Amino acid sequence: MRHLDRLQPLALLVLRLVIGTIMIAHGYSKVFGGFSHVHDMVQHLGFPGWTAYLLAATEFFGGILIIAGLFTRFVAVAILIDMSVAIWKVHLPKGLKGPGGYEFPLCVAAIAFSLIFFGAGPIALDALFGRGIRGRAKSKPNLRS
Repeated sequence: MRHLDRLQPLALLVLRLVIGTIMIAHGYSKVFGGFSHVHDMVQHLGFPGWTAYLLAATEFFGGILIIAGLFTRFVAVAILIDMSVAIWKVHLPKGLKGPGGYEFPLCVAAIAFSLIFFGAGPIALDALFGRGIRGRAKSKPNLRS
């Protein structure tokens, strides 16, 4: 199965494309069409109104950054927090499955959790700029030679 190990960068890219697309789709309407609704919603959930800006930015702009693979771990933490709050405050009472259940946000949270620990991978701007752990490790000289 070692040949599958070579495809791990592709797997990280797929995870980033999926979560980024989902976040952009959910954030687009918040940023470009229904921000007053989002503001009212976060206040109804017991949060200050200014957190609506964080929510909208995390989902829309965070989705763009995740797809690009830029600041991946930082954005993944923000997405994990976003999904955790959504599960806790909105979806949990509706159960795991069914309309409004938390199975979907739980999957998104799991992808974000994975990206926190694995980073964006080598097919990302983080790797290009040397922000990822793997990017720094490859740039270090081999002292055993």
